[in-house]
Amino acid sequence: MPIQHGGFWGRIVVAALAVGVVAGGGTAGTAAAQSSGSALPNTSVGGVGSTGSAAGQGFIGPGSLTDGTGSDGTGSNGTTPITGSWGTASLARSAFGSWMPGLVGSLVPEPDLAPPPLETLREETLPAPIGDPFFDFYPPGLPGMANGDVIETRDVTPVARGLLRGPVREVRQLKVKTTDASGAPSFATATLVVPATPWPGPGPRPVLVNNVPINGLGRTCTPSHTLAYGITPSTNFLELLRPVTTKAEERGYAVLIPDHEGPRMAYGEPYVAGHAVLDTIRGMRGVFPAEFGNSKLAMMGYSGGAIATHGAVKLIDSYAPELAPDIAGAAFGGVPADFEMLGRTMNGNLASGLFLAAVFGISRENPEILPLVNSLGQRIGISSIKDQCSTNLAASGIIGIPAEALANVVDALNSPVAHDIYAKMKMADLVSGTPLYIYNGGQDFWIPALGARNLYDEQCGYGVAAVYRQVPGEHLLGEALGNSGAFDWIDARLRGEPAPSEC
Repeated sequence: MPIQHGGFWGRIVVAALAVGVVAGGGTAGTAAAQSSGSALPNTSVGGVGSTGSAAGQGFIGPGSLTDGTGSDGTGSNGTTPITGSWGTASLARSAFGSWMPGLVGSLVPEPDLAPPPLETLREETLPAPIGDPFFDFYPPGLPGMANGDVIETRDVTPVARGLLRGPVREVRQLKVKTTDASGAPSFATATLVVPATPWPGPGPRPVLVNNVPINGLGRTCTPSHTLAYGITPSTNFLELLRPVTTKAEERGYAVLIPDHEGPRMAYGEPYVAGHAVLDTIRGMRGVFPAEFGNSKLAMMGYSGGAIATHGAVKLIDSYAPELAPDIAGAAFGGVPADFEMLGRTMNGNLASGLFLAAVFGISRENPEILPLVNSLGQRIGISSIKDQCSTNLAASGIIGIPAEALANVVDALNSPVAHDIYAKMKMADLVSGTPLYIYNGGQDFWIPALGARNLYDEQCGYGVAAVYRQVPGEHLLGEALGNSGAFDWIDARLRGEPAPSEC
């Protein structure tokens, strides 16, 4: 299998060349018609694009800054390499888009997989073991354990202390029993940071669950791996810059950091993530019953971490109802709540590396996707790309490979399988078991504010106490400007103040 030789960037170049040969130097097609922006009133405080009342939409902007749908209602958002998507825009619906699957299939032979090929393909796309049983080993007794039961713990304080900005009393890692997306037994890992700062009360020390944006496919990508082994090439350096854990330590909160993608590293899958979050909370309480058995809890997450937070809050009532009285609220931003929308805004442009990684991650728990993957996609999926972390995956978006180049059906993102996945990932029929604070950058062209606003409206319709805030900026600036407001809201919930609702 030639594509399996060479490094990560060698494989990316091979994939790009395969798509380039298919394209034959053709243009990306004409730019799609741009919509005129939101028809909702601009009632944001301080003017266009600023933080404002949840009753107001603020300014989102034209074209791809809404939801990637053109003024004619089709899935077209232009053809620029930054915000456009030549995969799902006009090109995918052109004659060229129809030819793409067949041409790629004729140029790239299928990998040599032992029969039955689909079962083998699923196994070979899973992350490789990393040599640490804490992250690799499935204990044989899992089926007989209750969700949240502790499998093992370990102290990583000496290494983790050097990575955390505040003084710590203890940093302990937990491995607990959980379930995968289909309900089968699995395990989840997490790291608990207990600050040295005494908690003055009243009540027991609160716990902030920090769902970080892992955004990776390999087991070395997790925050627990970094906190156990120190800085490695797999470390998500952006997460080291985010102030969530530091702010929580300064307030005296303990911080639980789940590895919410699970042992299959199912990036983008909210059910695995939600189960992992809730079961590691259970495990923490099992290990420290006197200190955290009655603690108030809150959750935070941004981007990929918002996927986990979104999944967890919607699974509280059905999966872990005993936790509901103690979970005071959840704040998350830049939430990829609508994958159909992201197929119009992240596919075939600079965001395509992370978009395709999420497709591969979701397929690890939803194997019905695999029959739609062509030979090129299969070869990529079983190569070392399956173990890459956020830095390399994000950088691979420079190539701009669209999902259609890795599919064996025409218009794959509009197929029945795709629509079933969109509905499942959206979790639109589930009600949050805790109050919500949702925020988004108004000019986020990859994860549009409209998706966050729609989620807010959805949960308001169910009677959930919710607040929506729109801040200026795209995805990174949206977190920088939105995090402080989210933390203020979390602080108020952990002080016991009733959650406001602006629905």
